Amino acid sequence: MLLAETSADVTARSSAMACDISIRAVVKGRDDVAAARVPAAVDEALQVFTDVDRTCTRFDPASDLMRANAHGEEFVPVGRYCFDALVEAYAAHRRTQGRFDPRVLDDLVRLGYAESYRRRPPHAREGSRALAPRLPRVQWEPKFRGSTGEVKVGAHPVDLGGIGKGLAVGWAAERLRTAALRDFFVEAGGDCLCAGQPPDAPGWRVSVEDPSGGSDPIAVLELRDEAVATSSIRIRSWQVDGRQVHHLIDPFTGMPGGAGLVAVTVIDVDPAQAEVWSKVLFLTGRAGIATTAALLHLPALWVDSDGTLGVSRDVGRRLIWTAA
Repeated sequence: MLLAETSADVTARSSAMACDISIRAVVKGRDDVAAARVPAAVDEALQVFTDVDRTCTRFDPASDLMRANAHGEEFVPVGRYCFDALVEAYAAHRRTQGRFDPRVLDDLVRLGYAESYRRRPPHAREGSRALAPRLPRVQWEPKFRGSTGEVKVGAHPVDLGGIGKGLAVGWAAERLRTAALRDFFVEAGGDCLCAGQPPDAPGWRVSVEDPSGGSDPIAVLELRDEAVATSSIRIRSWQVDGRQVHHLIDPFTGMPGGAGLVAVTVIDVDPAQAEVWSKVLFLTGRAGIATTAALLHLPALWVDSDGTLGVSRDVGRRLIWTAA
């Protein structure tokens, strides 16, 4: 971890969950007691990402998640982070009427995404049935025993990748709030939570990455006490039998979805919900995203395969700059 500190402003960075983590915490005024708490609070917040990664990763067969997946029809004791992440994933599944469904691990493996992208790019065996759609699955009904911390995930293994990262951002923020911090910024691989405000602006300014890989952002948002998450295929995209595929799986077909889109960004007060809705909107595809965002009153931005930026009406004044 690299740590840079002033009397009332601490920025710390690390890496976990296959992404870079950054936290900036600010204490305004001359509160020496609060300023003294900041470095330890930031370290505790960073540790959240390491712990969530260890327990919720799908890339370690010994993780709590993968133990639960290996015994899907049995109750398995798991740690608190994994238990809570599965509870939240199930709540999101119900809230979105099944449009968010974490039971896509088998689909990702079939398409060749079996190892961490940082370790080895996805690779499917040529001539396999990787590109054959599957039938829709029945409603997900996991079981939970809160008193013992046991879960039963069901017959189809779960991937907690996206929602796990959003939850980790929120849980890290809780650690900072417990230390009585009000103004801070937590970012993990593009998922951000913006609490309070920085000392030099009315709100935290968040750049929306250009999914074509350009060095300049495609838009800039200004946020206070809100979170933002992006679902994008810029990095996790590869070829199977000559066809371009990616990691954002339509749970109804088991195949990559989101026709005509390359990235979707959603603003919400909760980073995990922002993650869920960014994926749900992405999977609606270019033809349906504007209507869906409007019906759900979601503050959202999206970029289609032609490079065109779309913005929902609910984004409002949060959008302070666009490249177009």
